[in-house]
Amino acid sequence: MAFDRTYTIWTWHGVSKEGTSTSDNENNGHGGLNYNEGDRLADMMRVAQDQFDENPATFERMLSDSEKPLYLGCKKYTRLSAILRLYNLKAGHGLTDNSFTEILDLIKDMLPNDNVLPRRTYEAKKMLCSMGLPYEKIHACPNDCVLYQNDLDSLKNCPVCNVSRYKEKEGVHDKVLWYFPIIPRFKRLFSNASDAAKLTWHSEGREKDGKLRHPADSPQWRFIDAKFPEFAKEKRNLRLALSTDGMNPFGNLSSSYSTWPIVLVTYNLPPSLCMKRKYMMLSLLISGPKQLGNDIDVYLAPLIDDLKMLWEKGVDAFDAHHNEVFNLRAMLFCTIHDYPAYGNLSGYTVKGETACPVCEDGMKGQWLSASNKTVYFDHRPFLPINHEYRKRKKAFNGKQEFRRRPKVLSGKEVFEKVKDIQVTFGKKNRSKLPKQGYKKYSEFWRLPYWKFLFVRHCLDVMHIEKNVCDSLINTLLNVKGKTKDGAKARDDFQFSSNLFFL
Repeated sequence: MAFDRTYTIWTWHGVSKEGTSTSDNENNGHGGLNYNEGDRLADMMRVAQDQFDENPATFERMLSDSEKPLYLGCKKYTRLSAILRLYNLKAGHGLTDNSFTEILDLIKDMLPNDNVLPRRTYEAKKMLCSMGLPYEKIHACPNDCVLYQNDLDSLKNCPVCNVSRYKEKEGVHDKVLWYFPIIPRFKRLFSNASDAAKLTWHSEGREKDGKLRHPADSPQWRFIDAKFPEFAKEKRNLRLALSTDGMNPFGNLSSSYSTWPIVLVTYNLPPSLCMKRKYMMLSLLISGPKQLGNDIDVYLAPLIDDLKMLWEKGVDAFDAHHNEVFNLRAMLFCTIHDYPAYGNLSGYTVKGETACPVCEDGMKGQWLSASNKTVYFDHRPFLPINHEYRKRKKAFNGKQEFRRRPKVLSGKEVFEKVKDIQVTFGKKNRSKLPKQGYKKYSEFWRLPYWKFLFVRHCLDVMHIEKNVCDSLINTLLNVKGKTKDGAKARDDFQFSSNLFFL
């Protein structure tokens, strides 16, 4: 088999389009993580210095560790840089604390006797904790009614449901929200010259040929540039996507425990990087055990507050690439989730007769009594008005279709519908929510630009492409236990008076 003479960039043989080895620069044999990219010690020390104005002794101790050789005569590693590199391996490979302690103990015995490497994981963590980015533990009502912060910080019982914020033993909080403030993390991102240069790719490195490869090529991106020219003028301003889904942290599929991480994605980066784990930022971790549902807004409040401030005022950040301080602003471009989470974040009921947040009352489903579910089968209103399928009766429901597609409400029109909805959050108040349509004024509407966006919520690829394709293939091949062609489905075909098939 001859080689293609036009094949000059060996993208399938370890070379990236920029001419560098993908195995060295991206994968490095560790599933996309590069553990040898350097400890970025100088960048971390520069950022950390601003955090220790009130405790200079801690910074002096850290500075001493960053200058002290690992052992007498060692020129490559200091005490701090060595433990940073080792801890990077621990995190990347998921090593336990006990195994990491044994590795530290072994390496310490291999090195000369005068080495200063810590012997235990506890000592290593104690060195690094002061350099880490801050996080906040915010106590929450066990019934998801409120967060105990600001004016509610001193309360011992929930002001909505009167449930204690503590477990049986006072001082042990029943539910905690972990919030990882986004502003220090954005500053840390720009403190690295390489990362700071990548964050302007959407303006300087993107190929503008009219093809849609990235959200920067979308009409919404261009609309934001035109609608908010002051924001678009600074190419380093961030455009973010928010993604969330429930997960079981214990890896046991039979357990109903549900934890919700909230992850931010930076769309300033090129498509090859914006979805890499290195650049995906965990901003909230909402503990279980129960599903959040409509009450997720209670936990989004700290993040929305920071996003609102980043839009209206911005913060001063140091750009290591241009070696200057600038005013950094950011906006939430869209959200990414599956369909149930779509309902939780948007505030629209995605079950029942009118389950589409776009069509609303314009597209109603039909109840199947055998399967006990609502289906949406007649999509002819979305066809061109003169399409031949509109006139076919026997192939569909026995009628011609002359309806036009449902009107899609703009963000401003949706905002007008929901702005006056008053909701009391909490598990005990869920029965009071409406069964169809919008059920709350979502936290996202507090963002001044949210009502102007064309697309505010996006569905993730996995549930649309993979799961739907699996269902089709399993049904066509009649895979046992996975096919959708069951007895209940056939009963619905037989007794539904509105369905006719060729």
